[in-house]
Amino acid sequence: MAERKRPVDAVIIGYGWTGAIMAKTLTDAGLSVVALERGPARDTSPDFEYPRIADELKYGVRGDLWQPLANETVTIRHGIQDIAAPYRKYGSFILGNGVGGAGTHWNGQLWRASPEDLRLRTHIERRYGKKFIPADMTIQDYPISFEELEPHFDHFEKVCGVSGIAGNVRGQIKAGGNPFEGPRSDEFPTPPLPPIHVARLFEKATAELGYKSFPVPSANSSIAYTNCYGVRLGPCNLCGFCERFGCFLYSKASPQTTILPILADRQNLEVRTNAYVTKILLDRTSKVATGVAYVDETGAEVEQPASLVILAAFQMHNVRLLLLSGIGRPYDPVTGEGLVGKNYAYQMCSVTGAFFSEDVEINPFIGAGSAGQRVIDEFNSDHFDHSHLGFIGGSLIYAGGTGGRPIEQMMLPPDAPHWGSGWKAAIRKHYRHSAPIGTLGSVMSYRDRYLSLDPTYKDAYGLPLLRITFDWHDNEYRMAAYSAAKMDEIVRAMKPEKQATLVTRSGNPYDTRVYQTTHTTGGAIIGSNPSNSVINRYSQSWDVPNLFIYGASSFPQNIGYNPTGLLAGLTYFSAAKIRDTYLKSPGPLVSV
Repeated sequence: MAERKRPVDAVIIGYGWTGAIMAKTLTDAGLSVVALERGPARDTSPDFEYPRIADELKYGVRGDLWQPLANETVTIRHGIQDIAAPYRKYGSFILGNGVGGAGTHWNGQLWRASPEDLRLRTHIERRYGKKFIPADMTIQDYPISFEELEPHFDHFEKVCGVSGIAGNVRGQIKAGGNPFEGPRSDEFPTPPLPPIHVARLFEKATAELGYKSFPVPSANSSIAYTNCYGVRLGPCNLCGFCERFGCFLYSKASPQTTILPILADRQNLEVRTNAYVTKILLDRTSKVATGVAYVDETGAEVEQPASLVILAAFQMHNVRLLLLSGIGRPYDPVTGEGLVGKNYAYQMCSVTGAFFSEDVEINPFIGAGSAGQRVIDEFNSDHFDHSHLGFIGGSLIYAGGTGGRPIEQMMLPPDAPHWGSGWKAAIRKHYRHSAPIGTLGSVMSYRDRYLSLDPTYKDAYGLPLLRITFDWHDNEYRMAAYSAAKMDEIVRAMKPEKQATLVTRSGNPYDTRVYQTTHTTGGAIIGSNPSNSVINRYSQSWDVPNLFIYGASSFPQNIGYNPTGLLAGLTYFSAAKIRDTYLKSPGPLVSV
């Protein structure tokens, strides 16, 4: 029989970015809160201390900070008639584990969505006509405008000490920043880090081609900075151990370096780690959440009663818990009915390896997940005319290495030997003189791309795994080809001795072995009414009003940016409504 804990006002499932934001909001309001994290406790000290964290094999390859796939993974198939197979070795994406979640080992690129990203279907129909959208494409608008989210984007950037150059401040376009971004209410909180050498070459080449490059908005503080919560961040030194690693310098924004320090001593907050949530509990009507069930680190079953349930786990885990808990109707791609699991999307990326002569010192070991890089946004979102291109969406194009780790980031041209003395000679020749230039592309949502529970495979506790049904569509093949051609044009202007491009071409299926991003989205999408969404504009479940769901699971389709800025903006927007309205009068926040 499960142990029943003392009831609390709120329980939070997942203690990463969105869980930390909600823990602060609810404890500020005086609520008693329990946060449940499936992984271990982790903090900058001692877990990310130098030199122990600078271990590529342990963290970059073996993934010490990632979810162990032996206990729980996902299954993947290309089509609805296929049999799914388990994702047994990390490749296409990685899943966070422990306090801070993927926010501890992310790249730190912190983008806002473009205004048209938030009203995508309406925008496309008005500009190109309704027939421009393929019949099987299920994209839709967010029920929130850029203007409503802007104060929350601004706040999160100040929490994170983001470095960059604003391109649009209160409608005034400013030199050096992104001319395509929506109007900002303020500048970035810290100036950009100096560009690494490949970013300088990219800046020169794009200027020659008439494009406007700018520093990637980076959640790596460029100076010593105290955020709006009173937490101090240190300046980034471009150490090369950023993505896949915790930051030992307190420079990269993470829950540990921005929010969690002020929560550590709060008497109305209890954090329980190694707590594997198995179900959101409902009352007899199935309209009220009464708490959660989880398995603790000893293997004992526990129930935590709560008046308010906050689902703030990773995108895939959010959807799986809804399905396991019987909340909402599972999506059926055949009939198009149901919503939980609908509109799963990923991203499509391309990369060109640029190999320069030996007098061009790239120094690839100097880098970070996003700091010191430059980017152009001309071919992202709907910043360019698509009318004769045959696709929706686009890609940003960027230059700047994340580090020169010798196991995974050793770049060699395709004609180099793969082993032996020739391979060693090629490494000696190219290591200090090569760099990647990449695209980060959007992916639309489709009727036949979705999430469900696998009928065969189960986790360590006997619960069904989440099943991903996903493959590319023609729209994304065309988008990737167009973006890669623009990228190759820029690389040629950078004048390398050689260049080699890896791009997904028409007919190439989704390959789970190749890492692209961990930017998976959808499955519990946000919308204007219960017929098109799982949650309302305040991230509140239509079916269970005392359940709020946060993260990229809410995205109706995927954008050509990293998702963290948008998911944090949506969380802060919801948090303000909970604080100002819901706690005073609990119930549905949107009338239907």
